Amino acid sequence: MAVSISKSLFSSILLVIFLMLALADAHSLLDGKRRLLAGKRKPKIITFRPKPWRDAHATFYGGADGSETFGGACGYEEGQVKELYGVNTTALSTALFNDGKTCGACYEIKCAGRNKWCKRGQSIFVTATNFCPPSGWCSAPNEHFDLSQPAFLQIAEYEAGIVPVKYRRVPCKKQGGIRFTINGNPYFNLVTVTNVGGSGDVAKLEVSSGSQQWALLGRNWGQKWETNTKLVGQALSFRITTSDGRKLTLRNIVPNDWQFGKTYEGTNFH
Repeated sequence: MAVSISKSLFSSILLVIFLMLALADAHSLLDGKRRLLAGKRKPKIITFRPKPWRDAHATFYGGADGSETFGGACGYEEGQVKELYGVNTTALSTALFNDGKTCGACYEIKCAGRNKWCKRGQSIFVTATNFCPPSGWCSAPNEHFDLSQPAFLQIAEYEAGIVPVKYRRVPCKKQGGIRFTINGNPYFNLVTVTNVGGSGDVAKLEVSSGSQQWALLGRNWGQKWETNTKLVGQALSFRITTSDGRKLTLRNIVPNDWQFGKTYEGTNFH
């Protein structure tokens, strides 16, 4: 009887050990799968988020068709504004323009208060393409928007002339990629950057040709950038940093047979 009990006890112990080992293997396998899944997770995409609402005023300039607003102090050409930004554009007062660093930024604007000229419930999304000279409402420290006439009429009546508004910075949602238009000569390159998504405003621009290191371009004015680096006959890559610190590297988007006056397109911020 004693021998039988011992054998039974021994068998039970072996069974317990086997079950413990099996359970340990199962936990190990589960942990491995968890680590594998974690490694496959997509990286978190940081996007430009809308800023808090602020108070300002808005006026308008130019014709009913947006004429006289296609161009200006941001360095964009008439054709670029018409194609990429249309009539939903604005000139910024000194306080907002920031010496051209805010060019390309996007805003949501709506008429505020109980002004009888306001079109209630209406808001517009505009891109900063110009500068409102410091006189009257555009003088510092006023935060002021001088909208194209078609943009203004979406939120207020023509007769108002000027209205109080609420505004906030919003992400720029652009169709297609960032565009680079290169002008100049073999000894001087002037690059205009347009159609930038995300924060919209370029804070830093770098260029690389072939195996060369990244060269920093200087801001000429608005969104026109300059460099004396020899670029002719070489494929070009650009690296953009926007005001919110996001970076985008666009490799070899300009072929080695590029020409002055042409525009080249890469991907975009989302």
